Amino acid sequence: MSSLGEPSFAWEPFTPRGVAAFARASLERLLVVQGVFALLAAGAVVWILSDGIFPVISTAVEALPDRGFIRAGKLEWTDDSPQMLAEGKILALGVNLNHNGTLRSPADFQFEFGRDSLWVYSLFGVAEFPYPTGYIFAANRHDARPAWGAWAPEILALTAIGAFFGLLLVWWALATLYFVPVWLIGFFANRNMNFWSSWKLAGAALMPGAALMTLAIFLYDLAAFDLIQFYFAVGMHLVVGWIYLFVSPMFLNRDEPAAKKNPFADH
Repeated sequence: MSSLGEPSFAWEPFTPRGVAAFARASLERLLVVQGVFALLAAGAVVWILSDGIFPVISTAVEALPDRGFIRAGKLEWTDDSPQMLAEGKILALGVNLNHNGTLRSPADFQFEFGRDSLWVYSLFGVAEFPYPTGYIFAANRHDARPAWGAWAPEILALTAIGAFFGLLLVWWALATLYFVPVWLIGFFANRNMNFWSSWKLAGAALMPGAALMTLAIFLYDLAAFDLIQFYFAVGMHLVVGWIYLFVSPMFLNRDEPAAKKNPFADH
């Protein structure tokens, strides 16, 4: 696979040859590329929240009654029940005090507030969460509207920051987990690699999967993917990374027997 010569310029991590080039690139180059991919992924997360989820919550807040609280582990509700407050493709919010199964939505996730607990419907069934007893939550329009209006932009900002730095930390941790297998692949394939170049290659090999995941989030929000297709993309983004981990070392130069070096040494 290296008959075309070893790639000498790292600029795109979409092909195995492009990923292999990061083994010889500087750490700064890898971090810049990972930063771009993390920024795109964080943007996708913010997009699906602001376009597919937050509008449903805002509509539900406007549909709340004038009086109502979750207090001492109980929902104090003065309006009709069962009642669907708001629903979209991804999320639905409703109240069914008795959880009698009569309030169902085609949304992928349905949050149903009962008298003593919250039921969450999803593809995997129903999960029940009792209300915490030591807190008071507003379940009325007068209190919930200003609280949601104040917190929604901050939640988006914190989500963007958390997604960006969280992805970078996860990718660095995974590169640390994967670099030994990558080095072993290179060692048995007689490729000119050490531990440091293996770590950089492993870090770059995660980017195609990250791009697939980012695209899947956008397609899911645009209804081009249903939930099952989205879950399939989640699994495939891991598989894609593993494929690049195994294939990309083959695009590096072969190591001459006399040139074997300590794998801890840098070039």
